[in-house]
Amino acid sequence: MALDSRELGLRLQAAAAVAREAGQIALRRFHDRKSFTVGFKGPQDFLTEVDGEVERFIAGRLHGLFPGDGFIGEEGEGRVAHEDAPTWVVDPIDGTANFARGLPHFCISIALIGGGQALAGAIYDPAIDELFTAARGAGAFLDGQPIHVSAAPDMRSAAIEVGWNARSGPERYLGLLGRVVAAGAAPMRCASGALALAYVACGRSDAFIEHHINAWDCLAGIVLVQEAGGHVSDFLAHDGLRKGNALLACAPALRDSLCGIAAMEGMGL
Repeated sequence: MALDSRELGLRLQAAAAVAREAGQIALRRFHDRKSFTVGFKGPQDFLTEVDGEVERFIAGRLHGLFPGDGFIGEEGEGRVAHEDAPTWVVDPIDGTANFARGLPHFCISIALIGGGQALAGAIYDPAIDELFTAARGAGAFLDGQPIHVSAAPDMRSAAIEVGWNARSGPERYLGLLGRVVAAGAAPMRCASGALALAYVACGRSDAFIEHHINAWDCLAGIVLVQEAGGHVSDFLAHDGLRKGNALLACAPALRDSLCGIAAMEGMGL
């Protein structure tokens, strides 16, 4: 089912409102450290019961508003829909390691996909009350104001977030990090892929690159960077929705340099 601009706008408006509500739930729990326990899904892969609580809230809200839409959540909430139906892809708390450690750098990420592409996204950072939104063809915004990627002219003036994940292993991460530094860029890592992409979209950083990232971590941010005028690799290729993929998102002037680094790393971007 193709969405017209009105239907897409209504869904983005709903996603933004739901992200704000969900963010307030997460923030209340964040400030009450004794209200949740911390576990692990794998090495350095943090999990709290707040993740599931927030995901169930988002799923319930969106199912109620758009009963024909599909839903994919990081913590397992799902709803089978017709393959042509719009589908929500949600990370209830992106930056769970930060959340669990008491670091106020995490967010709610809600993306909408359809027709084989990311259509819209809302990313809400409750700790500093910032809402990033974007829809295909309609621009990218921070708290309602238009945003654009940076005008960084080259790698020597760039700050680049190099994403880390246990799946790729330390050698590949250090290899990628080393190539970025050797090219003259300043590396960053803030442990939230969604916020990292939002920061590329608004020019706070100049690029994001990672060997492997999951769909719920990045699809909302992908729409933001695209609509803010940046370059983004084809994340959904090769079944990225289910399996995850490598990702590059950057200011236009950095594209060739970073694609060259990605090629040397065998990232297939």
